[in-house]
Amino acid sequence: MSIRRRTIIAAAAGLSATAAMSGPAAAQQRFPSMFVFVPAGPGGGWDGLGRAIEQASRAAGLVGSFQFENVGGAGGTVGLPRFVSQRRGRGDAIMIGGAVMVGAVITNRTPVGLKDVTPIARMTTEPGVIVVPANSDFRTLADFTNALRANPGAVAIGGGSAGGIDHITLGLMLKLLGRNAREGSYVAFAGGGPAQAAILGAQVRAGISGVSEFAEQIRAGRMRALATTGETRSLDGVPTLRESGMDIVIGNWRGVFGAPGISAAQRQALTDWMTTLHATPQWREIVQRQGWDDAFLTGAAFEQFLARDQADTEQVLRDIGLAS
Repeated sequence: MSIRRRTIIAAAAGLSATAAMSGPAAAQQRFPSMFVFVPAGPGGGWDGLGRAIEQASRAAGLVGSFQFENVGGAGGTVGLPRFVSQRRGRGDAIMIGGAVMVGAVITNRTPVGLKDVTPIARMTTEPGVIVVPANSDFRTLADFTNALRANPGAVAIGGGSAGGIDHITLGLMLKLLGRNAREGSYVAFAGGGPAQAAILGAQVRAGISGVSEFAEQIRAGRMRALATTGETRSLDGVPTLRESGMDIVIGNWRGVFGAPGISAAQRQALTDWMTTLHATPQWREIVQRQGWDDAFLTGAAFEQFLARDQADTEQVLRDIGLAS
């Protein structure tokens, strides 16, 4: 049985656009200042993308200064209405969001969603990783899945917000193990920092998140990686779920959105900034260092991807019992 969720689209159009933007024009400042809204706590994937955009933009001379605001909770659905109401019509503001928010809006049945902001660019996608504390009695993925199969409720697992990619990953695993997703003991956290603390503090027995969020702890030997969720291996010596006998491939895309009510010219300026940024060596170096996959997409292609992702996510959530 194969269970997949579509997360990556070829970005040939985006790549050709970046080629056209290279050269002297790439060094011109695009904005004197930029407000970045992150609807999650510090230390997570969205925050990491926002900080990476700041770092690369400053290094390339594209933006003069940045102001950040983090408002976490419920997969971004707590902060999203704040961005929508307070930044309407502002062309000097962006929000970081992605796949987690798509699922959270569906699961939480919130009236405000990505339909209420302006799509600018999909930037990256990232496979997930299943981790346990270094001293866990789960030595392998088989140990972990055997415990889940026997009694899902006894294995508390920390991750991002309810209905997001991490939660969906657990639900898909439980379904393949012959259990119901609702039987799982999933503990949702507002950001990567709190989730890491809970795993290391043995408040939960395992965790699921993007590879980059746990990579430092894995390298330091404080966490053990059991499996990753991509098509191919993301960490040396760590098998994918598919290699381990669970036919699941899933990734977590992240991107940039403008405020509602901005003009076509304001939207184009933000798109041009992301396109130029994507072509810089500074950005390529950050993406490689973080272990992200380049998933650049803008314009109508990004809007079409969002529509498909919404439909795919809704179907998966229904299949695993997390949405009606």
